[in-house]
Amino acid sequence: MTPYPQIRDLVLIGGGHAHALVLRMWAMDPLPGARLTLINPDPVAPYTGMLPGLIAGHYQRDDLMIDLVRLARFAGARLILDRATGLDRSLQQVHLTNRPPLPYDLCSIDVGITSDLPNLPGAANAVAAKPLGAYATAWEAFVARGLAFPRIAILGAGLGGVELAFASMHRLQTVGARPTVTLIDRATTLLPGLGKAARRKVLARLAQAGITLRTGAEVAAIGETSVTLVGGEEIGSDFTLTVTGARPQPWLAETGLDLDRGFLVTDAALRTSDPAIFAAGDCATITGNPRPKAGVFAVRAAPILTGNLRAALVGQPLRPFRPQQDYLKLVALGGKAALADKWGFAVSGPRLWQLKDRIDRAFMDRFSDYPAMQAPPVPAVAVQGLAAHLSRRPLCGGCGAKLGPETLARALLHLSPPQRPEVQSGPGDDAAVLTTPGGVQVMTTDHLRALTHDPRLMARLTALHALGDIWAMGASPQVALSQIILPPLGPDVQSRMLEEILQEAAATFRAAGADVVGGHSTEGAELTIGFTVTGIASRVTTKGGARPGDALILTRPIGSGTILAAEMALARPAGLMMGEVWDACIREMSLPQGKAAAILAPVANAMTDVTGFGLAGHLLEILDASATAATIRLTDVPLMEGALALTRAGQGSSLQPANLAAVSWRMTATEDARATLLTDPQTCGGLLAAVPVAQAQAVLAALVAAGYNAAIIGQIGEGTPHLTVLP
Repeated sequence: MTPYPQIRDLVLIGGGHAHALVLRMWAMDPLPGARLTLINPDPVAPYTGMLPGLIAGHYQRDDLMIDLVRLARFAGARLILDRATGLDRSLQQVHLTNRPPLPYDLCSIDVGITSDLPNLPGAANAVAAKPLGAYATAWEAFVARGLAFPRIAILGAGLGGVELAFASMHRLQTVGARPTVTLIDRATTLLPGLGKAARRKVLARLAQAGITLRTGAEVAAIGETSVTLVGGEEIGSDFTLTVTGARPQPWLAETGLDLDRGFLVTDAALRTSDPAIFAAGDCATITGNPRPKAGVFAVRAAPILTGNLRAALVGQPLRPFRPQQDYLKLVALGGKAALADKWGFAVSGPRLWQLKDRIDRAFMDRFSDYPAMQAPPVPAVAVQGLAAHLSRRPLCGGCGAKLGPETLARALLHLSPPQRPEVQSGPGDDAAVLTTPGGVQVMTTDHLRALTHDPRLMARLTALHALGDIWAMGASPQVALSQIILPPLGPDVQSRMLEEILQEAAATFRAAGADVVGGHSTEGAELTIGFTVTGIASRVTTKGGARPGDALILTRPIGSGTILAAEMALARPAGLMMGEVWDACIREMSLPQGKAAAILAPVANAMTDVTGFGLAGHLLEILDASATAATIRLTDVPLMEGALALTRAGQGSSLQPANLAAVSWRMTATEDARATLLTDPQTCGGLLAAVPVAQAQAVLAALVAAGYNAAIIGQIGEGTPHLTVLP
């Protein structure tokens, strides 16, 4: 974390190639005093240069995806997974789809272009080439159908359409099909951006591949199995793809910025008509120096954009970007061959594919491996044990930063029991229980060390985490008090961060039926958010009361501690796209457990929430309080996507070893990575309830119907408190 206060906000809208490189360069040389934010709707962004190779079967999807979550973590940037919908330039705010406007001091836009479905009857029967994810998924599903004579129609015979026609033909032929591919375009001249020699070679290759070219053809409608042209002619199509050229994002037209055919106009320094807003990539056009919508220009612009954003924040002169007049065009020809076009010369063959492959992989290698987190150096003279202490896993955020259960138990060992008669329970249960004239009140407190640079997301997760103790007691949330420690910030950024936290906290508690009625805020080393929450109930559900024969129901998969730790450590295990794993984990954690509590509380004999001590630790708390034993089966315990693979790769929370040490002597389990996850600390964990077995299936069905990934994981038994874990 930077030791300098962040006093100005630089916001990057869009995860295009230029912004990805800006983040990479920023990570290597961050600007003191600036807070960097990236806004993008998805946790990954495709490198479009490798799309034809993906469709042809030469690459896997992960080969061409830039993991924006890892990249943002490396750059120390706040990542907001949302879609920009507009700008309020007078207030200097970015409007978003799913959250309030976001302020900026300086802004840059790199949102690319779109090839949305055309406004034609039956357009829903087609697939757009962008966004890439939906196209790739639909394509793989189509290939898997195994049609013997598949028919492909591609609307748009530009360079992208031609490459995808070659790729589609090659892929289908490799799986034994005999495809028909038709390229349809209203223009009469094909590929005007290529030189004459290259155009002749492409036309010859299309004919050689058996791809039909229909130029000067206007599409009237798209059916389930055909494309109808103006005039009534039908062209059979089992898979219709639209690659209709460069279209600007519609919301850019509402910004009031200077535009050229819908694209943002910039000066040579990549600054728009508003000096606080820059733009690069396919969404922008340089005044007097337009270039084709090609990724090479975004890549070449990135160093200039990075330098000019820094210069604008520092108050220094800007540098001009001078794109080259021509560039090497490498056209993928389906198989592992390509055509090169530059300065009027055209050459094709396998060596050109190898060149293209090297260039593409070299680009993606920039986002592959980042420097690992370094432990602080051990002084030459230090007390014994310091080196071993510093060699532990890096401290996690969220519940992974909690004190270990044995440390906590020793501290609480000599704590006096409650003296006031209205206090029914004290340390040991999820919340304190107090009798009041109107019934029973429960009270709890919790706080989290930041696991993300997004303060709004942290506020929501912390609020839900604190509410978990109230819900676990079967109570209805009542009021909350906030405790907020902000990192060093300038006055404007400090006000923005505090406002985001309080807004999101108020909205989260209000949705749960509670109000934020006050709190306290201070400045410290890093962002930490906490809440003290009260709830009311006519009957509380405690950890004690589980009976032999009860079924154990868990309302949420486990594994969040491992996933969050791996993301903070910039892990990149083979076969996993960490950004997508992290995003799925956050979405699961963001689902409130209030409805689950309402389903479980009326029937549960015992209940708790699974948090910092892991599933095994919190289950043993139920067993201790109920004087029972339990058996669970690993195959029945739901796991978050990617958690098991990360555990097998050696990833884990800094708290997990302490959790394991605290329960291992009372837990019988085989050597299995899934068993390791039983001691994984959970943030915003699910509820764990002991339910009479006769009602368990009905309760589980109600939980699933309410949207929870719940499961029956085991059973309460008789005996000394002990946990038996079966494979």
